[in-house]
Amino acid sequence: MGAFGWPHLLIILAVILLLFGAAKLPALAKSLGQSARVFKGEMKAMKNDDTNDAADASAAPAPRTAADSTVANSESGDAGQPPRTA
Repeated sequence: MGAFGWPHLLIILAVILLLFGAAKLPALAKSLGQSARVFKGEMKAMKNDDTNDAADASAAPAPRTAADSTVANSESGDAGQPPRTA
């Protein structure tokens, strides 16, 4: 198999020109450019999400404090109540 060169590229461009016509080529190029821009933006967003997820996973959870347990008790309705005994 030979290398892909200029003659091959010119034949492909001629076939595209015959299939779509000269009037539709600018709209086709604009659409292709917009699609590439959206794809690039989505890939960048996915890469940022992966980076943020990795940073979140590597962060150690904060240790619980007495204030955390007081908040937990007040949310369950046990605030100010002595512990139950059997």
